[in-house]
Amino acid sequence: MYNKIDTQNFKSSIQNDDIFIKNEVVSLANISNYPTRKGLENAILSNGQIVNIVSQQYGHLPNENFFLKVEKKLIDAEINYITRSINRDNRSFAVDYILADENFEVEIKNGADKIKPMLRFTNSYDGSCKTSGHFGFFREVCKNGLHVAHAEIGFSVKHKGNIAEIVLPEINHILKKFMDNEFFTLHRKFEVLAEAPISNVKDFVQQVCGKTALFQFESSEKNPTNPSLNAQLVIDAIERESNFLKTPPNLWLGYNAFNEVLHNKLKRTFENQKRTDAHIFNKILEMAN
Repeated sequence: MYNKIDTQNFKSSIQNDDIFIKNEVVSLANISNYPTRKGLENAILSNGQIVNIVSQQYGHLPNENFFLKVEKKLIDAEINYITRSINRDNRSFAVDYILADENFEVEIKNGADKIKPMLRFTNSYDGSCKTSGHFGFFREVCKNGLHVAHAEIGFSVKHKGNIAEIVLPEINHILKKFMDNEFFTLHRKFEVLAEAPISNVKDFVQQVCGKTALFQFESSEKNPTNPSLNAQLVIDAIERESNFLKTPPNLWLGYNAFNEVLHNKLKRTFENQKRTDAHIFNKILEMAN
């Protein structure tokens, strides 16, 4: 049995969108009164809107058939977790299962900066992201997810007509493997970043913008020395967390500031966010060596 901790206040501050909205597969010909060509026979409706046109063979996976099965696996394994759910326009969805177990929680340099392992699962009705699962980390200070782990959560798909069913592995086995290997390896890298100071925050942000091409640092061609809106958000986040944690600016705070803008401000798919997150992390980690 995993140790249970008091999570009431923590839960209240976590985003939880409704992901179990009404969805169905319907005949496109029936709702349009027009004939359809082969390969475009059905429409996927989500909350009353057409979000995808698919073939008769396409296996639609309702969120209820996916996320609820994940939760059952976690409950059966007696893993205490906190859920964060994201609904993007009733089209694509992500659920983070943050492990609320004090044995898994680790601190980064300062005792107030804590991270927890989490499992992220994604699904979409419009085809914008794959149905997938991977490990990540949740940072309490900024309520952000860190998607730099390589460990994926494999599963198989069975088709029952045009509805797909997921067959999931035993969660406790893959969790143990992740905790015994990649989790603590990445924790050490986080500590390396936390020990690397940033001497000039503005210069650091400009460097990372150049290395990653995430967004433009300069406000405009006429104002090349002034930071853009996104660059200023990163600068402000570094300074805010530096003051909150009572520690000088460092690369760990820098990485998390870019992560915050990536996930909360920039419009990208879940898969693109994950790839970009890892790219930013690696480029900043290079700066510490």
